[in-house]
Amino acid sequence: MKTALDLVAAAKARIHEVGLDAAQAAIAQADVLIDVREPDEFRQGHLPGAVNMPRGLLEFQLSAQPQLQARDLAIVLYCKTSGRAALAAASLQEMGYLNVRSISGGFDAWAAAGNPVAAPQSPSFG
Repeated sequence: MKTALDLVAAAKARIHEVGLDAAQAAIAQADVLIDVREPDEFRQGHLPGAVNMPRGLLEFQLSAQPQLQARDLAIVLYCKTSGRAALAAASLQEMGYLNVRSISGGFDAWAAAGNPVAAPQSPSFG
């Protein structure tokens, strides 16, 4: 029986994963930056410009939005540490997307490197 880590390792062998040094360029060239974490994780902080499509709904949400159905759409994915994004990237490749990238190390590595993070805003009652 395979473990989740086995599935992630197999996915990472089939996808294009970009390191932090190339992530900003990949994001700049992307048509869409997708955070595949859960909504509560996204609300706590995310990469600027990212849209939230949780891993469990990703294929359905992409299929439901005509502007996201082009096979050559440039997609960059990330999650917390890169496992869910790797699985998502492999799934999108199986759907026929040709230009899918995943950020190695995910949100945690991005934030730890001091890259910009869109943080939640508390309301001002002042």
